[in-house]
Amino acid sequence: METKDYIVFLCYFVIVAGYGLYIYYKKKSASGDSKDYFLAEGSLTWWAIGASLIASNISAEQFIGMSGSGFKIGLAIATYEWMAAATLIVVAVFFLPVYLKNKIFTMPQFLNVRYNGTVSMIMAVFWLLLYIVVNLTSILFLGALAVSSISGLDFQLCMIGLAVFAIVITLGGMKVIGYTDVIQVFFLILGGLATTYLALNLVSDHFGGEGILQGFNIVHEKAADHFHMILKPDNPNYIDLPGLSVLIGGMWVINLSYWGCNQYITQRALGADLGTARNGLLFAAVLKLLMPIIVVLPGIAAFVLYNDDLFQQEMMASGELNPDRAYPVLLSLLPTGLKGLSFAALTAAVVASLAGKANSVATIFSLDIYQKIFDKNASERRLVNVGKITIIVSMILAIIIAPHLGIDKKGGFQYIQEYTGFVSPGIFAMFLLGFFWKKTTSNAALFATIGGFLMSIVLKFLPQFVDLSFLASTGFAVPVNGIYEIPFIDRVGFVFWFCVIGMYFISIYENKRGVVPNGLEVDTTMFKTKTGFAVGALLVLGITAALYTIFW
Repeated sequence: METKDYIVFLCYFVIVAGYGLYIYYKKKSASGDSKDYFLAEGSLTWWAIGASLIASNISAEQFIGMSGSGFKIGLAIATYEWMAAATLIVVAVFFLPVYLKNKIFTMPQFLNVRYNGTVSMIMAVFWLLLYIVVNLTSILFLGALAVSSISGLDFQLCMIGLAVFAIVITLGGMKVIGYTDVIQVFFLILGGLATTYLALNLVSDHFGGEGILQGFNIVHEKAADHFHMILKPDNPNYIDLPGLSVLIGGMWVINLSYWGCNQYITQRALGADLGTARNGLLFAAVLKLLMPIIVVLPGIAAFVLYNDDLFQQEMMASGELNPDRAYPVLLSLLPTGLKGLSFAALTAAVVASLAGKANSVATIFSLDIYQKIFDKNASERRLVNVGKITIIVSMILAIIIAPHLGIDKKGGFQYIQEYTGFVSPGIFAMFLLGFFWKKTTSNAALFATIGGFLMSIVLKFLPQFVDLSFLASTGFAVPVNGIYEIPFIDRVGFVFWFCVIGMYFISIYENKRGVVPNGLEVDTTMFKTKTGFAVGALLVLGITAALYTIFW
């Protein structure tokens, strides 16, 4: 990058940090209440909630990993984004009312209220490990890798810089995170669109076209096989996105678990009233529809240019083609000034995601572990201070672990999705039945937690010992290096139903023995929506359906 790029980036840093300090002092709570610090109770607007959701969700795994998957697989990877738009509507209508009606502030708290302290504590520890070892480290690793490759700075220095920037924002609490995320999303979208514009312009100029519209048409023509949302079994990438399963199978489990049962996502809405929270999720759903333009399309454009003998060396890593280099390569070609803007967008995505996850780690540890085990009479200020210490410690652990994380040849985004899929089926089954089936017992929830994880491991490694070629005709087994493997999205679906069926029989058995499960306040009136939200939701669902139809 040149001096002008660093000036643009410095302006971004000053704006975010300055606005964060302004929000901190303007909305600072004199009481130091823990719920105000962790949840920004009652102070986030719908647009702040929606922007914060997207800022926490979009990170290097999307900019780098999903763009790399666009290079390798094509538009089919956008199903994570467009399906998420529909999922957010479902969560807004059916999940949020249950949380807010029952005054739920953390996911372990929900498990404690609905099941018991054992289930809650197991999952609290489990979530902490997952957020730190998988989420924080992977975001830090991919983010530092991208920032380092673009800026030329040392990888370790980039990791420390990103972590420190995130800590500064996170220590201000959820109010600061929520409102600075609005600026982060602005830079994220503006910088992302600039990169997409450049990518399409490059394609247009290279093939003798004029403008980005011709660039898009050329990309569509040269990479027609990259514009199918539903892959066929003979597609080499079917193992990652198995056909109709992305519409009617495990993809729903992955998305509903992520958006509806995930502390660092739902936390943005848990401190607001129902109408504000629902509108925030609707706004996030609208932004989700735009994300493939920013994170997938540049990867497909890079694929077209690579196939025409451009970027041959730049796309290589350790002597092999590395799709995850597609986005950094495109950023390096941006003109002075725009490069700084796109660099700021990438940094904004990484920092916002790190801040969101670190805040959730602090929330769970302070409210669900420290207060219950170490100091039951801890003051509100003490809990806030413990949360701040937790944020710093978790970032230090992420810095230590991240260099040793390693990303396999699937690409960053697919890597993270697959290994998160070991736990999401059991978690979603436990929450879904806990919400809507009052007979579900605590032991059934334990079965979903432990049994679901173990079944995921069994199905992952089963192909090493059992020939699954007999499933090839169904599409539930795909040959990979001579072994028939189960696509991980299908595996997620199988494990989910395994958990649901197991929970059903365990609960029925215990009900007959006189076990009376804890209940929640749930009634049908909770799920009614206001006209404005209903119209917006129908538009989002209609656009999502149209996109799948067009790119079938």
